[in-house]
Formats: sequence, structure tokens, C-alpha cells
Amino acid sequence: MRTSTLSAAVVIERGAALADENGFSALTLAEVARSLKIQAPSLYTHVESLDALRDGIAILALRELSERITDAIMGRSSTSALTGFADAHRDYARERPGCWESLQRPQNERVARADAARRLVQATNAVLHGYGITAPADHVHATRIMGSAINGFVHLERVGSFSYSEPDADSTWPELIDALDTILRTWATRATEQMEEIS
Repeated sequence: MRTSTLSAAVVIERGAALADENGFSALTLAEVARSLKIQAPSLYTHVESLDALRDGIAILALRELSERITDAIMGRSSTSALTGFADAHRDYARERPGCWESLQRPQNERVARADAARRLVQATNAVLHGYGITAPADHVHATRIMGSAINGFVHLERVGSFSYSEPDADSTWPELIDALDTILRTWATRATEQMEEIS
């Protein structure tokens, strides 16, 4: 590729594709440069370091995932929205494994403050609002529980932890969503009862 046609977006997109193919943790600037048929120093005009490239991939992943989730929960609420939210995560991990992996690490402020991160938070909040969970502290706890359950399942499925027993993971997935649905419904009911006691 001619260096005149390079941009940060092109480098990040290629890095994301390579991460999907070979694993996010295995990604190197040298590999990206070879794939683009350029010398590695030419990349530094567009991404200052490997960490910057990884941040760019994480922001790309946040944008893609937030778009999928928004589409999946549009016009839906409670159980239906939760199902769309969870399925979007699982499908994304299957289709873009390296990009999904980029989100399974502590993120720095640049990634956390990206517009894509804000949109993902908004989509998550929309699911919780559908259950009547509105208090800020409850949002934090519920988001952590949802993320732990969904990402934990997806990670274990990806590394083959469910391959040695029956039934298969596809039959367990709805059970996980049902359990989360029960937790969120119980949470909302408890919060309402507490508010009634205070008033």
C-alpha cells in the first residue's frame, strides 16, 4: 500500500482484522506493517505506539458493539431487550474475536472517554431502565453483574470450557439470560419496596 493512502483509520482497521485472525494479544506493529506492505516506521505517522493501536482497536470495537446493541434493543424492553443485549455481545465475540478481546482488559482514560464508550453505557442504561432500575448505584452494580455473567460465559465458551459436557452451550445460554432477567426483576421490585418504605 502506498503510504500516501494510509491513515490512522486504515491502520486500526487492519490491526483489528489481524487481531481477529491471530489474537489481540499477538498483535504487533511489525505484523501490521507487513500486512500493509510498508516499512514499520511509516506506521508511526498514524499510530504512535502499539498501545495506541490497541486503544484504537478497542474504540473501534466499542463503536461496533454499541451499534449492534442499539439495533438489537430498539423498541424492546425488559426480557426482550436483555436478550438482544446479550446476543449482540455473544455474536460480536464470535464474529470479531480479536476486537472483543480488546475490550477484556483494563481501559485507559482515552478509551473510557471515547464517544463509543458513552454510547455503550447509554445502551446498557436503556436495558436497565426497562426494568425500572434507575438509581445510579444500582446501575453500577447491575452493569457489573450483567457484564460479568455475559462476558464470563462468552470467554469460557471461546476457550472451550464447555466442550466436555452435555448439553451444549447453546442450550445453557437462554438459561443464563433467564437468570439475569430474574435478578434484574427482583432488583427492581426490591428497589420499589424500599422507596415505598421511605415514603
